[in-house]
Amino acid sequence: MRVLVTGGAGFIGSHYVRQVLGGAYPSLADAEVVVLDKLTYAGNKANLAPVAGDPRLRFVTGDICDAALVSRLMRGVDLVVHFAAESHVDRSILGAADFVLTNVLGTQTLLQAASEAGAGKFVHVSTDEVYGSIAEGSWSEEHVLEPNSPYSASKASSDLMARAFSRTHGLPVCVTRCSNNYGPYQFPEKVIPLFVTNLLDGRKVPLYGDGLNVRDWLHVDDHCHGIQLVADGGRAGEIYNIGGGTELTNRELTGRLLTALGADWDSVEPVEDRKGHDRRYSVDITKIATELGYAPRMSFEDGLADTVRWYADNRAWWEPLKSRAALAN
Repeated sequence: MRVLVTGGAGFIGSHYVRQVLGGAYPSLADAEVVVLDKLTYAGNKANLAPVAGDPRLRFVTGDICDAALVSRLMRGVDLVVHFAAESHVDRSILGAADFVLTNVLGTQTLLQAASEAGAGKFVHVSTDEVYGSIAEGSWSEEHVLEPNSPYSASKASSDLMARAFSRTHGLPVCVTRCSNNYGPYQFPEKVIPLFVTNLLDGRKVPLYGDGLNVRDWLHVDDHCHGIQLVADGGRAGEIYNIGGGTELTNRELTGRLLTALGADWDSVEPVEDRKGHDRRYSVDITKIATELGYAPRMSFEDGLADTVRWYADNRAWWEPLKSRAALAN
């Protein structure tokens, strides 16, 4: 059994790889894992340090847009789990070209190679942001795509490309759409690690607008568990929402983080709202729960406490990342 994991040095991809090699998924107990990662600013080989010595792991530095490389790596692959993506909304607002290149062309390159190589199941990891914003209720997988940021538009485009390869070429593709992830090893530009690391350093944290935008929070371990359920039993050509079941306003989330770090609201700096800031995300997980038995297993209270503790204990991981980001800006 050979598994190709794109973006396997990133936050979610590296967690999936660590879980595979750690024996969390019985169907992949003896699998060889090939990681393809470009090692952009958010890709970090240190994320794979706990499994770096595993003989089943092969790491390849490269771009998913490199058709020749992707074609070579796709030979003999039984499962593709495609995490690689540009994913930071603020960066996409400043410049969308990299998002279109990686998320759309890169996905097409992988799909083409998988189709030509006769690869097995292809799991395309996407986001709830492709649905847009929802005032009440929750999105089912049949909801129209209404992305509002360049990032989410590029992901919606890649979802449609995956659908097209399923319908046109019969490639056994499944698409997963997750809510907001959190957990250890998340690059500290995202809200939870940014706030935690800032507060650990006694710095202020930025709160967009009125702070009432709502997100559903999903621990990375639950997300990867859901992805593996789809890899094992998801129906080809289908889409599966994966949610965490904890909806919080950004202000509520900020309050919990302040409490966890022993800080008060004097540490919060209101900032101008993000352009096109979606008000609320909420996914309906009935389909994956009914078909595949998915349910989130990590409570938000426990997951957040574990995450805060991990960042407090792993300054050597995140401090260099923040230093480089500061220099780049």
